[in-house]
Amino acid sequence: MLVNPELIEKEGEVEEEEGCLSIPGLYAKVKRFKRVKARALNQHGIPIEIVGEGLLARALQHEIDHLNGKLFIDHLPMLRRLKVQGLIRQIKKNWD
Repeated sequence: MLVNPELIEKEGEVEEEEGCLSIPGLYAKVKRFKRVKARALNQHGIPIEIVGEGLLARALQHEIDHLNGKLFIDHLPMLRRLKVQGLIRQIKKNWD
């Protein structure tokens, strides 16, 4: 468990396909940092740092984005974001 995580170091860049349970069925290539270091508190309130590379780096960035009110589609270029709006509307319609 990470409480109030923040990225304190970021290195490299990689573009890989990403999805999210918040938008089921939608996947897109998203640029993320290849390696990150996060600072947070653990479940006991003790400060910790965690270094992530590859999938762990992507997961840290993805989940910290959620805490900041962002979804992976917010990282897409505007044109690609516009292209997925129809699918997002359809998903929302199915949930209502």
